[in-house]
Amino acid sequence: MIDENGGQLGVQTLPNALSIATERDLDLVEVAPDASPPVCRIMDYRRHQYEEQQRKKESRKKTTQVVVKEMKFRPKIDIHDYMTKMRHVERFLAEGNKVKLTIMFRGREMAHPELGLRILERIADEVSEYAIVDSSPRQDGRNMTMVLHPLKNPGRKAKPTVSTPEQTGAH
Repeated sequence: MIDENGGQLGVQTLPNALSIATERDLDLVEVAPDASPPVCRIMDYRRHQYEEQQRKKESRKKTTQVVVKEMKFRPKIDIHDYMTKMRHVERFLAEGNKVKLTIMFRGREMAHPELGLRILERIADEVSEYAIVDSSPRQDGRNMTMVLHPLKNPGRKAKPTVSTPEQTGAH
């Protein structure tokens, strides 16, 4: 038998153990029923249950939910639309979300899947510093998809600024 502070009380009979627990206004809880003799502990069982719930709640807070964001492209995308969508992709990855990239083909575009593959490879190359390809590009019907997974510690570098001689003070 173990008391509320973790000290050993030795082997006790059940009525004696129950009387010790009731004297201390605590519960007698069997913690190791398979042991010989079974091990019991004197504790406040309600408090023990409450602490267990709090530990479970804390562990749930620390877990992260994996969110998959999707960005759709077209094979004939304009450079400005491409840049806007890339900023969104970079933001999603910076937030720690996976990104599913979809190239949608229509009509005769289906005859040239290499155009979509080229766009996906370009995107993978541009985000290679802070993301890896989770699933490589594959064609399924009229769509070609690829999934990017963010790196744990993104090595994002600040964009280099171009300085002019006037700014640096050099003549």
